[in-house]
Amino acid sequence: MAAVLAGCGGPGGSDDVTLKLVAADYGDSAANSSQKYWDKLAKKFEAAHPNIKVEVSVYSWTDVDRKVKEMVKAGDAPDMAQIGAYADYAAQKKLYTADELLSIATQSDFLSPLAQAGEVDRTQYGMPFAGSTRLLFYNEKLFKDANLDPPQSWTELAADAKVLKARGVKFPYALPLGREEAQAETLQWLLSGGGGYTDNVGSYDIDSKLNVKTFTWLRDELVGKGLTGPTEPGKLNRAEAFAAFTRGDVGMLNGHPTLMKMAAKKGVKFGMVPMPGVNGNSEATMGVADWMMAFKQHGHRKEIGTFLDYVYSEKNVLEFSREYDLLPVTTSASQVMADDKSKADLDKFLKELPTSRLYPVGHTSWAGVSVDIKKYIGKTVGPNGNPQSTLGQIQRAAQAEENSE
Repeated sequence: MAAVLAGCGGPGGSDDVTLKLVAADYGDSAANSSQKYWDKLAKKFEAAHPNIKVEVSVYSWTDVDRKVKEMVKAGDAPDMAQIGAYADYAAQKKLYTADELLSIATQSDFLSPLAQAGEVDRTQYGMPFAGSTRLLFYNEKLFKDANLDPPQSWTELAADAKVLKARGVKFPYALPLGREEAQAETLQWLLSGGGGYTDNVGSYDIDSKLNVKTFTWLRDELVGKGLTGPTEPGKLNRAEAFAAFTRGDVGMLNGHPTLMKMAAKKGVKFGMVPMPGVNGNSEATMGVADWMMAFKQHGHRKEIGTFLDYVYSEKNVLEFSREYDLLPVTTSASQVMADDKSKADLDKFLKELPTSRLYPVGHTSWAGVSVDIKKYIGKTVGPNGNPQSTLGQIQRAAQAEENSE
């Protein structure tokens, strides 16, 4: 899939360039595959830029990161990749920086926490493409029947869960610490406890006193008191927790915008509030971003920049975000969506994004650290769980990976 210049005398002349983009699929069926979005966008772009052709290959999230890795290893990197992580390629000096590609107006339009998360050594390589945050979802009928208000602190959350359990709710609070996405639920709780994966200077701080205190509370006050349902948190995956919520079996859980559509389809009425903190609302919520990056291998810096400025126009960012119930990654598109009354539910997520904290994706070690969290974090809240020991184990492995880079 090398990007090539058309041969002299070809249909478009010697200055024509074909750009190759590999992208992830955000659709849940052939009807709304991301391939359709990209094909439509490329066609419009090519009409305005006849000397630049764009070929897009869309793969499922299961395959797309591996596909790009294989192409790079084979010495045939795509010009652009829209995938889950960029830091490895930045560390290998394979990527253009954002300011080598984008206009000042485009680059400065990225939401600040997302732009910063795209930096390695204070230089931006990863361009945020899709954003999401988390809110606490609660089943309105279950809460109304029990005469409960949505919680604003951990103490209230545990008290609500206790009432729901007494009324026979299967999962008073669903705590998915299974391997599918345990790193997300973990970060949400760490932030609500005043901690996080890293300290103020970006170094791993996984076994901090605050983090240990958070998981000790989860072990003793939620899991230990039977308030998280019949499935062990370490064996409960996010997809299963979401499905249980849409069946009316869950009182509360952390969710992202996609859950709104899933619940509405099943006729489950729900409310959403910011994640409770130890003594009140959490200071920050978890943010997630997927990334666009551009490889230097085949050149075409100018043409790639022209295309990406088009991709990140307000109109195109909004169209993609609305199609897949995601949050815009630019200030201009976020403002338009915030003013759109038909997207009032998304506005609650939008308000959380500017102060959100993302995974430490600028660390090339993060992929390995994330695997360790998925593998071990569920043990911390089990009957014999030892948060200090398990978080310390993950911290030591993280530091070892950092030191080996």
